[in-house]
Amino acid sequence: MDNFIVSARKYRPATFDTVVGQQHITGTLKNAIKNNQLAQAFLFCGPRGVGKTSCARILAKTINCEQITGEVEACGTCASCESFAKGTSFSIHELDAASNNLVDDIRTLIEQVRIPPQVGKYKIYIIDEVHMLSQAAFNAFLKTLEEPPAYAIFILATTEKHKILPTILSRCQIFDFNRIQISDMAEHLASIADKEGVAFDPDGLHIIAQKADGGLRDALSMFDQIVSFSNKQVTYQAVIDNLNILDYDYYFRVVDAIIAEDASIALLALDDILSSGFDGGHFIAGLASHLRNLLVTRDEKTARLLDVSETIRQRYLEQAFKLSTGVILSALSIANQCEINYRTSKNHRLQVELALLKMCHLGSAIQLSRQGDVPAESAEKKKPTHDPKPVAKDTVKEPAVAPTPPKKDQQAILGQAATAPVPPPAVSPAVAEKKAAPSWSNAKLGTAIPDLGKIFDAAAEEDKPDEPTLLEGDEFREFTYDEFLAAWHAYADELKKDNKINLYTVMTANAPKLRADFQVEVIVENQIQEDLLQVERIDIVNVLRPKLRNYRINLIPMRMASDVKRKPYTAQEKYNAMVEKNPALDRLRQEFNLGLE
Repeated sequence: MDNFIVSARKYRPATFDTVVGQQHITGTLKNAIKNNQLAQAFLFCGPRGVGKTSCARILAKTINCEQITGEVEACGTCASCESFAKGTSFSIHELDAASNNLVDDIRTLIEQVRIPPQVGKYKIYIIDEVHMLSQAAFNAFLKTLEEPPAYAIFILATTEKHKILPTILSRCQIFDFNRIQISDMAEHLASIADKEGVAFDPDGLHIIAQKADGGLRDALSMFDQIVSFSNKQVTYQAVIDNLNILDYDYYFRVVDAIIAEDASIALLALDDILSSGFDGGHFIAGLASHLRNLLVTRDEKTARLLDVSETIRQRYLEQAFKLSTGVILSALSIANQCEINYRTSKNHRLQVELALLKMCHLGSAIQLSRQGDVPAESAEKKKPTHDPKPVAKDTVKEPAVAPTPPKKDQQAILGQAATAPVPPPAVSPAVAEKKAAPSWSNAKLGTAIPDLGKIFDAAAEEDKPDEPTLLEGDEFREFTYDEFLAAWHAYADELKKDNKINLYTVMTANAPKLRADFQVEVIVENQIQEDLLQVERIDIVNVLRPKLRNYRINLIPMRMASDVKRKPYTAQEKYNAMVEKNPALDRLRQEFNLGLE
């Protein structure tokens, strides 16, 4: 126990070549030393455990080395290198700014800078966690950092560059350290395991590297912990047991249940996960990552983004092509929405179970969506043979009678008038596109997937009871204007309750006019209102017709005359109207730099 040293210290890099995953920085520093182009101050910034302090020490040791090798590395045998290794060097000073962050500490450092080095060419100061310095300490350090003696070099290290004053940043050469790649980290752990005589599983080391999130020091700490836990047997099972990680098998099992549309298997797998002490939010986030990996695996160009071991990669390849791209995208959308709603939900488990149930019924939902898409060839075949007039492709026609058709005896009473409905106005192509049924039959990567709720609601619509059939005389039933206004405003009030304020405004801004043949003129003030009314027209008439018992009612939007001053509609128009009444309002907006929203 007395001789044990943790791997993070025992295998700390001592030369530039032993630094893992930061070749872009070590190469630059070696060239600067070789060409004798050293800056007066360096700033090393990046996440924790990626080698900032180690590179600072290596740079300081190499600068003062008396016999630099041909590879621009410290020799390790000269007096300067030996004193540095023993921690007795008088030319290299390391300061922890987290505990020495006062202005007095910086003043003491400035006094020491004035003394030339006794051994070596340079006097080097390494200041770790430099962002912890106080404002006064930074200000006291500015002048010395800008114009230090020729023999003084400052190496600053920090994990939070945004907290450092811009005046400090402008006086330093800034080096941004990257997060270490998982493959580089796993390879480094394997080399340490070989040196320590530890048996290991490549999948287990890969999981450690993923859990470390780019920090090699964290990975080495977890490696030591698992070596102790498993008695020098770093297996995949030992890693997931010790680090409390959800096994890949759970996610593969859940996705297999989605493929088979077996909700019971998915729910039982979730129960096993929750019984093992894992959080439902952690599971749904992991499932989203698993689905993302399946998605990138389907394309050879993006397969390189899959950062897993070779064994797990093969399993992803096998499962990825059992699912279509549309199903994966839809499942990803469900998982993402579940993760958003998870924290605000009172019943967390129900949120996750509902998401799994939706995923397991994706195949049925897509089938329902495809049944709603009528191919063009079928539509052509269903055209009446006696109609010589072609139908425009961008025209959407509305059935004259919304409820079920009348019975035979009613047809005899209604006579020939029932067969001559007034054709509704043509709908623009943009509106027709909005009303078109969603389809996932051609779903591709990057395309928007329709809302699943609409598809499931469409399936529920089939179970609703039929609308009442036409009664005798309902086709041409007369009604008064007051009866029409009562039904009109009743529906507008319902829209207001449902927070559909825009449509409510269109219906109540101007009184509708009842014309011949039960045509209703609705005054609109601009193109936005006209498009909105065109989209919602069918829903409005389907409410009015049964109430007034007249199935000839139709809406016709009429643009307001240009000479009529219309009400302000947009935010800009409302603001302009207010400024006309009170010009001081515009000065107030400009004074405080306010927006319109």
